[in-house]
Amino acid sequence: MKVFVCLKQVPDTETKIKILPDQSGIDTAGIKWVVNPYDEFAIEEAVKFKEKNPTAQVWAITSGPKARAIESLRTALAMGADEAIVINSPDGLDALSTAQALAKTIQQEGGAHLVLTGKMAIDNSQSSVPQMVAEFLGIPHTTVVSKFEATAESFLVERDADGGTKEVIQLMSPALVAANKGLNMPRYASLPGIMKAKKKIIKEVEFSSLGITTTEQKVRYSGFALPPEKPPVKLLSGDVASQVSQLVEALRNEAKVI
Repeated sequence: MKVFVCLKQVPDTETKIKILPDQSGIDTAGIKWVVNPYDEFAIEEAVKFKEKNPTAQVWAITSGPKARAIESLRTALAMGADEAIVINSPDGLDALSTAQALAKTIQQEGGAHLVLTGKMAIDNSQSSVPQMVAEFLGIPHTTVVSKFEATAESFLVERDADGGTKEVIQLMSPALVAANKGLNMPRYASLPGIMKAKKKIIKEVEFSSLGITTTEQKVRYSGFALPPEKPPVKLLSGDVASQVSQLVEALRNEAKVI
């Protein structure tokens, strides 16, 4: 019984982002990379599933430049994953090519009883790869999942819907589930787990061997720009009446909102 966890490596939220001179993307030099936070919920749920089902085996899988992407797999292994696969692919693939690569690799490994992912990656927030992977695998899927229960042949999930409502869905195995924040509390990797993860052999798959070409990409990026810097805060002085007068004048003449 194989459980696959699809991961993505993303820039740390505290990283200072720089744009490439041609505005085609971000300058990756000097960036601190981490496992996408939503994917950590997927790892934790996969490990919990394995703890309840001793015959299950958790495989972590990611696509990206091998030298960099392997670190996210080491994190998953330290948290409790059994095996890992890196698809050595060019940086900047679109969601379609990424999903094709993940799905084809999972199929080559014999398929999955369950595929877990995060609901989205925090770097581009597209929320599209999980659904595409499920479609390429031909399995049912759901996303934004905040509760998960498994039986021998199906999965019962609760997902967040519009207006604060909840939906309860039953998926027959195999299926793909995309995790939302609140599904669980990801565990910290233990020191023994970290040491074991360093010694694990990670299986490598070349993107070029999957029959997918970069010319099949449907999305290309250009015109990257950082948001404009926010103007400095303006402090108002004087008594309350004076501050109100200054505020009204600023809103009318500077902000032009009244």
